[in-house]
Amino acid sequence: MKTNLDSTEPVIVACTISEYPRPMPSGINDKMPSVKVRFDNGEEKILFEFYPDEITFDSKEFLGITEKAAIDLKFEKDKQYLQS
Repeated sequence: MKTNLDSTEPVIVACTISEYPRPMPSGINDKMPSVKVRFDNGEEKILFEFYPDEITFDSKEFLGITEKAAIDLKFEKDKQYLQS
């Protein structure tokens, strides 16, 4: 994924992915993992949650990209899963 360093949009400098749910059936009420990022302007936010049985992420995938690029990455992974 290309970086957006020439943009005025903030760039992700740190990312954590929360815990995955426990295996079923014990994890039926567990929260889905979320992607939390920190931008180069200091802002922190949770970008999205995802279903780990459908798509997965590595926190390194988000470093150096903008919020829009991160959302686009999720969209592409969702699309690939749905088309498989």
